[in-house]
Amino acid sequence: MQVLWMVLAAFFFATMGVCIKFAAEYFNTAEIIFYRGLISMALLWALTRAQGVTLRTEYPLMHAWRSLVGVISMSAWFYAIAKLPLATAMTLNYMSSLWIAAFMVGGALMAWRPSPATPRPALHMPVVCSVLVGFVGVVLMMRPSINADQGLAGIVGLMSGMISALAYMQVVALSRLGEPEQRVVFYFSLGSAVAGGAAMLFVGTSSFPGWPALWLIPIGVLAAGGQLCMTRAYANAKTRRGTMVVANLQYSGIAFGGAYSVLVFGDVIPPLGWLGMALIVGSAIVATVMRSRN
Repeated sequence: MQVLWMVLAAFFFATMGVCIKFAAEYFNTAEIIFYRGLISMALLWALTRAQGVTLRTEYPLMHAWRSLVGVISMSAWFYAIAKLPLATAMTLNYMSSLWIAAFMVGGALMAWRPSPATPRPALHMPVVCSVLVGFVGVVLMMRPSINADQGLAGIVGLMSGMISALAYMQVVALSRLGEPEQRVVFYFSLGSAVAGGAAMLFVGTSSFPGWPALWLIPIGVLAAGGQLCMTRAYANAKTRRGTMVVANLQYSGIAFGGAYSVLVFGDVIPPLGWLGMALIVGSAIVATVMRSRN
């Protein structure tokens, strides 16, 4: 069942990306994050009340850390969605598995001190190769599909994928401790509302656009639904193999994002761009499989 939860989460997140692109024409990133968090928080509060789930937690610091890294990653992703083709922004954000693998390899090398008693650690060449292939895919995807003035957005999109790896790890840790998914998502939504509201004090607010403000509602609803489904998927994955399957199924969001990008926004992604996306997805899956065996 965790398979269906993750596919549904990927669909919700991709659909939320469509709404963000429309809303970004009228609101800045801080405003979108604030209203996304506020609407999701209200929905989660009502849901917990209806289901009799208490919001009191024994792990406030873990929730705070999850909110911090999650909000940073989400801010970068929202910015990339506003500036890049949706398919490109989605793919860059879903590179978390490659970043985790790269961190593992880099950490092993940095911890090694050359000496006869400590031979160089095994680099697990399939993992190294998958990381290299993944970043080749980034180059292929960004060159044909990103204009010269979108380079900063591409870098920010890469950062969103790197930081989201930390957020996913924290979601898994909280689920393992028995935290209900409603509580996990509520505190993340609370953190989003607080961070977005604080940022608005510095970047200001946009003029009220009228009816286009309604795009903010589905952003909050879809965000809450996607977070709930993703958290439940990881919580139901009781084994390492199950967690690996769930992590790989998140890449279905790239397929949804690609379809939206072409059908809704009319983006033209050249063959090299699609090849780059395929390399990123394939290498990320290989990296996840290799990590699960180590």
